[in-house]
Amino acid sequence: MTAPAENNSLTPLAGHLYVVATPIGNLADLTERARAILAAVDVVACEDTRTTGVMLHRLGLHKVLVPYHDHNEAEAAERLADLVAAGRSVAVVSDAGTPGLSDPGFRLVRACRRRNLPVVPVPGACALTAVLSAAGLPTNGFLFLGFLPAKSAARITFLEKHRAFDYTLALYESCHRIEKFVAEIVNTLGPDRVICVAKEVSKIHEVFLVGLAGEVQTRLAQMSQKGEFVVLIAPPDFTP
Repeated sequence: MTAPAENNSLTPLAGHLYVVATPIGNLADLTERARAILAAVDVVACEDTRTTGVMLHRLGLHKVLVPYHDHNEAEAAERLADLVAAGRSVAVVSDAGTPGLSDPGFRLVRACRRRNLPVVPVPGACALTAVLSAAGLPTNGFLFLGFLPAKSAARITFLEKHRAFDYTLALYESCHRIEKFVAEIVNTLGPDRVICVAKEVSKIHEVFLVGLAGEVQTRLAQMSQKGEFVVLIAPPDFTP
């Protein structure tokens, strides 16, 4: 790809929605453009006002925060789109990473697109792409599923269905289920399937466990499982 032309616009425009990626751990990962947009927009829509409030406070910013989360997303999306339609500049952020990827954001973007209102991405941190870039598993193609269902039977059904999938599978998992999920991978796909379990990416206790599923399972059991996890499952014919 050719190098993109430099975008010098650090000032948000009236009547625009900005989808702003925020750090997934290290605050230094916030881009200059993201900080400038957050500093100047009229409203910041956020998943948790406390979490975003702490981040903005560390940046020396004081903003009008509007809750926008799983429980109010449908109604809040229309209200926020109304603000954009009325000429306000609105930024949407999640607690960490890029809005819309297993975090609220999709419905607000859709509401603005349906009204032909401008939507501007402000790229930055994303746990999914960070782990894909550093795990050493194939990245020529991948299927991102976000969080699988909580019930074990549904997860096992998914793994069986994608047993012979030709590309890398990428998922998020909670600390409460990560050990059980890796056991399901071992039992369903076999201990020799290559996987990556990444924990607390870009944070102090970042860990990458990459290798055969049975070996990763053993190493995972020997460490703290507190934190956020990304799991990658390589295609069946992949060898590290």
